[in-house]
Amino acid sequence: MALDPQLLEILACPEDKGPLLYFADEDCLFNPRLGLRYDVRNDIPVMLADEATQVEDAERDRLVAKAEAEGIKPTFEV
Repeated sequence: MALDPQLLEILACPEDKGPLLYFADEDCLFNPRLGLRYDVRNDIPVMLADEATQVEDAERDRLVAKAEAEGIKPTFEV
């Protein structure tokens, strides 16, 4: 089950307060600015900074390219 669209509209990175990219098929939210990945467990986003995973540059590039290819938009516009 995907996250509720209304919830996605208000989700922001707890570190920089910016928008995130949601990858439903990977159960994660991603901050491309900081390279932080937040897991979604049992349809609940884990938005704790100390639970985030810092991704390597190659993984950041992959996720950004995937978002562009699949038309994944940020959770909100700045």
